[in-house]
Amino acid sequence: MMSNKTTAAIAVAASIGLMLAGAHVRAEDAPKPSDDKTGTGSGWSAEVAPSDSTGIALDEKQTEQVNKISAYFNELGSLKGSFVQTGADNKALKGKFYLKRPGRFRFDYALPSKQIVISDGEYLAIQDLDLNNEDRISLDDTPFRLLLRKDVDLVRDARIMEVQEAEDLIVLLLQDKSPDTHGRIKLFFSRQPSLELKEWVTTDAQGLDTRVEIAQLIKGEDLDAGLFKIEPVGLSKMHP
Repeated sequence: MMSNKTTAAIAVAASIGLMLAGAHVRAEDAPKPSDDKTGTGSGWSAEVAPSDSTGIALDEKQTEQVNKISAYFNELGSLKGSFVQTGADNKALKGKFYLKRPGRFRFDYALPSKQIVISDGEYLAIQDLDLNNEDRISLDDTPFRLLLRKDVDLVRDARIMEVQEAEDLIVLLLQDKSPDTHGRIKLFFSRQPSLELKEWVTTDAQGLDTRVEIAQLIKGEDLDAGLFKIEPVGLSKMHP
């Protein structure tokens, strides 16, 4: 029978929707995660829902919307807030996140989970403070490469699979054009009072969705660079 901790680890593993199918870099001194597919490390390194589509042909209005989203990320120096992650089992995990472009972010999961997901701009580390292990992957092998790079241009660098527009919402489904970065991510933006990322959804190879909603957003704060330093697991601490 699967323990509550293992179930939480599965959800954490799917949390941010990083979709990999290539290089897998592990910290040299980190214990090797279990080969069980439900483990945190294997969940993050699992290939996720690759697409056989080359994307849609954007019309003028769709191109304008995609360019607005590119501009949103280019203008986003820093962002912090809270998040709620809901897996296919409808169980929710909560926490706080911090983002600083280019390429750095941190997700601290609230207790009882003792999980940290952190990117220093080069690598992304998944740390389990209970199990005292760490798994690392290259940030360039994830869809966040598209969104957090120094120069964001989704028309140039992404296969746009879908653009939907409503009075107060824009939905964008995209995939990296790079053959080394597989998988898709669906982004949801509110339009009022201004364009703002609200949530994203990823779908794994079994067709199961993970949704991450963000709120209480604060932009432009001078975030401590130490937040994005990947410390050895024994020294890592949850950020209050």
